[in-house]
Amino acid sequence: MKVRSIASQDSVVVVSSTNTALPKGKQTTLGLYVTAREAYEMSIANPERIKVLDVRTPEEYLFVGHAKTAWNIPIAFLKYQWNAEKNDPVMEPNPDFIAKAKRFFNATDTILVACRSGGRSALAVNALAKAGFEKVYNITDGMEGDVANDPASVYNGKRMKNGWKNSAPWTYAVDPDLLWIMPKQ
Repeated sequence: MKVRSIASQDSVVVVSSTNTALPKGKQTTLGLYVTAREAYEMSIANPERIKVLDVRTPEEYLFVGHAKTAWNIPIAFLKYQWNAEKNDPVMEPNPDFIAKAKRFFNATDTILVACRSGGRSALAVNALAKAGFEKVYNITDGMEGDVANDPASVYNGKRMKNGWKNSAPWTYAVDPDLLWIMPKQ
């Protein structure tokens, strides 16, 4: 598995590989990866051509914070049930994910996809690739980042290691045009 880093050359994204392994849950079929910091730098260097897509739930987007220019199209929704076996909330796939993405993005757009920490965004990248999108990157450390593993730190067990919130500007302010709106039933 190769993690790719980016460099800008005449406003075009050039990808170069390094030999850094990613956990299987963060790997994608396209094999395009950036860190949150790299994603931020790409997005400010060329905001017209580089799009940020946040696939977390609307609750996460609103209450945890998000990148200022990130579109919110959830890959899944909370069902407000608990899975005791997995010790996680039950999530239900968003049946309108691809249709909504096609409304806002072209298949040739460069899209940087974020979730909490890189797992749901990998699923979203794979779904977008299957739908014909070509330049979709997984932001491998997501919005909140990876868990710090340092028993001597007050941040031990918290998502304080990397991620957009720990390495780039973010906001709680909402642009309604970028927020997922539930279809009326």
